[in-house]
Amino acid sequence: MNLHRVSLNSAPSQPWRNGGGSTRELLAWPQVQAWQVRVSVARIGQDGPFSAFPGVDRCFAVVHGAGVHIHLPAGRLTLAADSEPITFDGEAAPGCSLVDGPTEDLNLMVRRGLGQAQMWRAQTQPRIDGPTRWRGVYAAAPCTVAAGDETITLAGGELLWCEDAAAPAWNIEQVGLAWCMAVR
Repeated sequence: MNLHRVSLNSAPSQPWRNGGGSTRELLAWPQVQAWQVRVSVARIGQDGPFSAFPGVDRCFAVVHGAGVHIHLPAGRLTLAADSEPITFDGEAAPGCSLVDGPTEDLNLMVRRGLGQAQMWRAQTQPRIDGPTRWRGVYAAAPCTVAAGDETITLAGGELLWCEDAAAPAWNIEQVGLAWCMAVR
């Protein structure tokens, strides 16, 4: 099993095209220009729409801050740091308004056809099992991941990921604030 780690501190901040925030790209796999899976941490600094990503399924979670109101075609959702992530079509480009000041948010984007994108809070289900095309854990606060015979301690702001479809189950131990991600 080939495990990869990347730190938020090593990812340069890039402004959004619409000027409403900035993004730190942790992963664009398998290639930056032709990614199938993309993981980023964004800072939303003002109200405005998300960027449109046709042909992409998006998972979104609030990591820090009071939260956001997401205006999806099916209605408005309010998400806070303790909310479960949501999944929506990248074409939707929903409107977003801040609850009370800037937020930091985790984004998983997966090209359709690769598989089903999933994201969940590690406190809710601290395990990634079964066959996956890609899997990852983002730790906003320190946590430990048991991945097969390896035990990895992640610092806050680190992403651990693997593209091995036959990887054994991962168990998230000593859970801080973390999210599990998978493409099945």
